[in-house]
Amino acid sequence: MDDDAGRGEGAPRTPSPIAELRDDRLGGVRLFLKRDDLLDPELPGNKWRKLKYNLAEAARLRHGTLLTFGGAYSNHIRATAAAGRRFGFATIGVIRGEEHLPLNPTLAGAAARGMRLTYLDRTAYRAKHTPETIARLRAEWGEFYLLPEGGSNALAARGCAELPAEIDAQLAAAGGFDAVCCACGTGGTLAGIAGGLPPGRRAVGFPVLKGGEYLAGEVERLQREAFGAPTSNWSLECGFHFGGYARRTPELDAFAGDFHERHGLRLDRVYIAKMMYGIFALTARGAFAPGARVVAVVTGGAGPA
Repeated sequence: MDDDAGRGEGAPRTPSPIAELRDDRLGGVRLFLKRDDLLDPELPGNKWRKLKYNLAEAARLRHGTLLTFGGAYSNHIRATAAAGRRFGFATIGVIRGEEHLPLNPTLAGAAARGMRLTYLDRTAYRAKHTPETIARLRAEWGEFYLLPEGGSNALAARGCAELPAEIDAQLAAAGGFDAVCCACGTGGTLAGIAGGLPPGRRAVGFPVLKGGEYLAGEVERLQREAFGAPTSNWSLECGFHFGGYARRTPELDAFAGDFHERHGLRLDRVYIAKMMYGIFALTARGAFAPGARVVAVVTGGAGPA
């Protein structure tokens, strides 16, 4: 693979599609869906954008193995396995918790793509990024290129920073855009989007885990590492987690079901449904001015009936 993984053979082709969502509940706000979930079946959306420059760096450093962390249902784990198979890297997934057989579909999919799986109990997993843990993993598995949980690091933020320019070009005829919204798990996508925004635009992140306020520090850290300093053009909306990561409520299910009926689009309940619910709630509160052009980045997990 060459140094620009984004141009390598088999890489997803950007830009991803964008389309306006017509919904009478939006009032005078224009909402556009940036369908990053359609970039690639195995490397959708922010998964590819986060991996793109990390894969190039791993190739530059001549690392033949990628090692990363995640839970048993981590989309990042599965995407890393797919990227390894496609671009010629061996992959190791360090999974939180105990091994359970048979493997669930996420881990089975990763294993089918050649990923070797190992496990850390929850106490040990909390120390996953300490030098002692990394040294033990190197002693067991040999040299590897380390990808953090969720894939969020400075190179990932730089990959996500390319989104605003894509959107600006696609919406030029509509007069550009005013705000970009994204769901947040580890903060890397928001950090990158905000870092790539033109002047006068803003980014809004919707944490999908309870207590997501801590992500403010993570976004600032990632922006310092990626761009030299944090930006002031972003905010977090922490009231739309619906109980925490991978939790859901009848209210969220009803919203997602109604959205599917109206627009023929299924929303992933872990990330995208929570973001979309938040956007509609903020619009109802007047958080976006009439006539504002708002972009929702669909990072994955959406599709037709």
